[in-house]
Amino acid sequence: MRLGISSYAYTWAIGVPGYPVKAPMTPLQLLEMATDLGVSCVQIADNMPLHLLKPSELTEIEEQANSRHIAVEIGSRGLQPDNFFRYLNIAGLFHSPILRMVIDAANFEPGIAEIISHLQQYIPYLEKYKIKLAIENHDRFKAGEFLQILKSVNSSWVGICLDSVNSLGAGEGVHLVTEALGPYTLNFHVKEFAIRRIDHKMGFIVEGKPAGQGMLPLPWMLEKISNQCQSAILEQWVPPEDSIDKTIAKEARWAEASIHYLKHFFHND
Repeated sequence: MRLGISSYAYTWAIGVPGYPVKAPMTPLQLLEMATDLGVSCVQIADNMPLHLLKPSELTEIEEQANSRHIAVEIGSRGLQPDNFFRYLNIAGLFHSPILRMVIDAANFEPGIAEIISHLQQYIPYLEKYKIKLAIENHDRFKAGEFLQILKSVNSSWVGICLDSVNSLGAGEGVHLVTEALGPYTLNFHVKEFAIRRIDHKMGFIVEGKPAGQGMLPLPWMLEKISNQCQSAILEQWVPPEDSIDKTIAKEARWAEASIHYLKHFFHND
């Protein structure tokens, strides 16, 4: 499993609604960060939407990635046909082995039957492009519902992008979700976390941590994840500081510390 970074490792630097950045990080700068960190893969996701770029800009990103010997994986949000085919074409341009997809998008929250229907229509195109669809476990569905979708579709071209902590939002812990979805995992989002009780004891706070400094049972998860999974991609939940500049600097420090730790578990070729 090769190690890489996601555009969601630098969410603050790219830009969060309500927290404007003077000069948002670009895809080319993300490639530079991958080179500096010594990883061989980047995953460009929906917070850095590639469909808004000109063809010449996409070509420049592809050429820069090739010159740096960095593989590019493509991610998007929204399983509806227009967006799926748009990003399948972009994934083909970058020779991405997967298309990571969050099902929901603005004004699009399909039910399970509709999701299955879309996926069944997409399988011939995935096979044609030789690209596997990695559906991310986001927090609207529980692990059992993702299993229902996968078993109904029953195709090796559709699997899971296993995010280590998203399913906490669905009330499900890391161990339960990994046991259920690990065998179907095509792509692994490594996102460290910690849970701590609030000082007044009336509840808990869930927040990110640098990899290796939280509660993520990484060695155990790696035993459960399918050998079909070819990449482990760092994402981060970085609690903000009192200014956006300090937050972005903290985010970069966390990424560097996280990749240093994760290199003990993953290769970079």
